[in-house]
Amino acid sequence: MIKGLYETHLFVENLQRSIDFYGKVLGLKQCHYEAERRVAFFWIGKDKQFMLGLWEKPKVEIDVRHFAFKCEPDWILNESVNFLKSRNLKCRNFLNDGTERPMVFAWMPAIAIYFDDPDGHSLEFIGILDGEGKPENGIISYERWLELEKS
Repeated sequence: MIKGLYETHLFVENLQRSIDFYGKVLGLKQCHYEAERRVAFFWIGKDKQFMLGLWEKPKVEIDVRHFAFKCEPDWILNESVNFLKSRNLKCRNFLNDGTERPMVFAWMPAIAIYFDDPDGHSLEFIGILDGEGKPENGIISYERWLELEKS
């Protein structure tokens, strides 16, 4: 049976630019490169645990995608925004309310912050929070989530 998601792939306009972004900016480990096919692969987390493939294509063939990196909730809350800013990446929350603070999806519950790669793919850092999901609370600030958890 299915036990997880092993890999995902993105089309990118400039392979070297994307290799630099995912390798140098986000710190993923490049594990394979094929110049002839214009493709690069990166490990996410431990080697051979999860993989990201980047395929160079003409701009007209690139469709914008979304995926999320699993992270520790405390890191997202306390460090993710500074991590992104220190790499000149603009972050946003799911509500796109102009703030740079992570938000909570109460139905899971999970805390998340979003940013884009050089091709406009929407990326996310997400961490599952302790507690039961409460869909009726919607998407809320972490502070509001804490308040609701106390009551």
